[in-house]
Amino acid sequence: MPHNYCSSSCAAKVNNQRYPKWPKRYCAECNKEFKNRSSDYCSNKCGRLAISKYRLDKSKYTQEQITSLINKFYKEHKRAPAKREVLEIVGCATNKFGSWTNAIIAAGLEPHRSHDRRMYKRTKTRALDGHLCDSVSEAVIDNWLHKNQIPHTRNGKYPSTNHLADWQIGEGVFIEYFGLSKDSPRYDREVEIKQQLCRKHQIKLIEIYPKDLYPANRLHEILNELK
Repeated sequence: MPHNYCSSSCAAKVNNQRYPKWPKRYCAECNKEFKNRSSDYCSNKCGRLAISKYRLDKSKYTQEQITSLINKFYKEHKRAPAKREVLEIVGCATNKFGSWTNAIIAAGLEPHRSHDRRMYKRTKTRALDGHLCDSVSEAVIDNWLHKNQIPHTRNGKYPSTNHLADWQIGEGVFIEYFGLSKDSPRYDREVEIKQQLCRKHQIKLIEIYPKDLYPANRLHEILNELK
């Protein structure tokens, strides 16, 4: 049904709301402007090029080079870098250390802390014995237990609670990988709850942190008593 308007500005206001224009969007690879859609790239060609670069970046730097670049940023800015500030090493750092937080810790710095309830992206990884682990780092620990012939089960249940331990050894030993320690106050509160539960129920708790895996693996020192 046609409508009449008192002015062209009123007509434009109503029609812009009813028939919105595509917002400007720029290709993440070539920076060419294109119409808004679900992809971040203007064409399949740019998408494939970006993926090939990302795969190359995952192996471009060594662990020592990554921590050196992180520390160089720290010297210049007096704080740990956010991922968006050092995009050239993020893919490789995540691949080499298991997560960006682990890379920051390996460089001897304090990770940025989050007070919200943000979710953390984890990479499900199958260990050598078939156990499904929540991250590459957990798989490293599970594989160590398997190679050293230490019987273990995943997701041991804490008494009188729904909390689960990463690994249970026999009846009285839990192993936890606190991979996000000092990254989120909410996560740190969960760690404290588990520590209190172990003290209350006289469960031996073996705590493993990113610094125990990166840059040098120290599992033989921490878990050797289980042999």
